[in-house]
Amino acid sequence: MNNAYLVNDARAWLKRKNGPDEVIRIVWDLESKDAELCYNLYTAYDEEPDYMGRILFDVQGFWIYDGETLTINEQEQVAKFIINYEDVL
Repeated sequence: MNNAYLVNDARAWLKRKNGPDEVIRIVWDLESKDAELCYNLYTAYDEEPDYMGRILFDVQGFWIYDGETLTINEQEQVAKFIINYEDVL
């Protein structure tokens, strides 16, 4: 697995086709046994954030979305963000 994937909590801009764009919070799930890498997705700035599902990656880097909130296009946006994430120092 490529070690350039997101390893910290991050916020990503989600462009929505059928609603207002929003910022989501992506949290690396270190305890998940379901996949090589797992990220939980939440609304970013709510006092009590809504859970938006999770994205799981296998050892080859293929991903699957486990949830009901995001469209396929939105899932792809999140997966690309995670895969291409670079931490700026």
